[in-house]
Amino acid sequence: MPDSDKRPAQDYRFRVRLSERGCVAGIGDGIVWIRGLPSARMDELIGFDDGSTGLVFQLGKEMLGAILLSQRHGVTAGMSVTHIGRRLEVGVGDALLGRVVDPLGNPLDNLPPPELRESYCLEASAPPIIERDFVNEPLYTGCKIVDSLIPIGKGQRQLIIGDDGVGKSSLALDAVINQRGRNVLCVMVLIGLPRSSVAGTVEALRQADALDYTVVVVAEANALPGFRYLAPFAGCAMAEHWMRAGRDTLVVYDDLSRHAQSYRELSLLLQRPPGREAYPGDIFYLHSRLLERSTVLAPEYGGGSMTALPIIETRLGELSAYIPTNLISITDGQIYFDSKLFAAGMLPAIDIGRSVSRIGGKAQHPAIKAASARIRLDYLQFLDLELFARFGTRLDAGVEDKLRRGRLLRELLKQDRLVPLSEQEHLAWLLAYGEGLLDKSGPETAVALLPRLFEAVREAGLKLDDAKDRWMSVLQNVLAESA
Repeated sequence: MPDSDKRPAQDYRFRVRLSERGCVAGIGDGIVWIRGLPSARMDELIGFDDGSTGLVFQLGKEMLGAILLSQRHGVTAGMSVTHIGRRLEVGVGDALLGRVVDPLGNPLDNLPPPELRESYCLEASAPPIIERDFVNEPLYTGCKIVDSLIPIGKGQRQLIIGDDGVGKSSLALDAVINQRGRNVLCVMVLIGLPRSSVAGTVEALRQADALDYTVVVVAEANALPGFRYLAPFAGCAMAEHWMRAGRDTLVVYDDLSRHAQSYRELSLLLQRPPGREAYPGDIFYLHSRLLERSTVLAPEYGGGSMTALPIIETRLGELSAYIPTNLISITDGQIYFDSKLFAAGMLPAIDIGRSVSRIGGKAQHPAIKAASARIRLDYLQFLDLELFARFGTRLDAGVEDKLRRGRLLRELLKQDRLVPLSEQEHLAWLLAYGEGLLDKSGPETAVALLPRLFEAVREAGLKLDDAKDRWMSVLQNVLAESA
């Protein structure tokens, strides 16, 4: 026998080997109760005799609770449980782009599993302050109202809030589609949605050629509560890997209301003490530790960014509910969708008065910032004047002029879904309105002129840094030809 084959036997040492083994005490609704395993830690993976895996989620004096992640032949009471010795990780890398996966990275698009060489922990500490940088670059969503009046910067956490069915997901989808050609990788996390809605979102991304730079993480409505709980952390881990590599990323969480409900369901199943609205006491920490991972890294730490667009649902426009107020306090601003505006045909139904971006204006391009400086104030004043004018009061010429320009602005702010605008097109309509070039046109005529303005800007190759006189010259020529 060669010496190389004898060496392992010679190096073998007899010693006592100790291992812990637990026993399944009960199972139900995706939760497993286990006796034993006294050294188990939170978020540790455990293995069952049949090859199934679970995640430690609750530590008790006599038993521990675990989330069931996979089942091979069926976990039953009395089955033996052992430590796996590592935390839950998900595969990360460029091979995920264009794929639809579950929170564990398993494919849901009937394609072979992605070949991933790296993995990333779902639960990770947020970057410390020393690693962070200021938000200084804009992230364009393609929405007129957002990019001009409620701007978002790369690394910002901007909440999208409103009642069900008012266009919140459409805005997030437009933001993802608008990143085409901007070197921004996107992660869409769909939590608790029916399969038809998931298929519609994936198809919209495919038709817009946005799936090539996007990964869709799905925990369907019929998924176990543990999968719905893990979905946003899995999407965050995928994006954080790219951020650490120096790349810009955008993460959409659709939506965190269902995520909070799944966490409440898990907590009640595990007999945790309920608090307000039956949510556990650490519900604030659940979302804060998720959203605090979104930031801009300093150049010496890679310089990447992760922008988060969490979506939250309200009931009858109640902003003071428990989960919405928690998320408003965590994020850097909110985009509020009003059901009354939606019913009136103002699409997107964004309430400018209740929406705010606390840091995005610092990243806004100077040209767009200057062109939109007074538009927000003018529009809010118009809404007040319009309400006052309903009483039939006689108005002077100045007020009538403000009302006319306000009605024009309201029509210009309307925008169809899945038609995001470039930043040059934003500046074109802002200058045309702000400089009074559209004042002589009625609202319908002005809206019809916008495509011609956008086409002229594209043909002229105008950039945001070009002189204002050049922009005005191109816009005035288009309007003169249309007169």
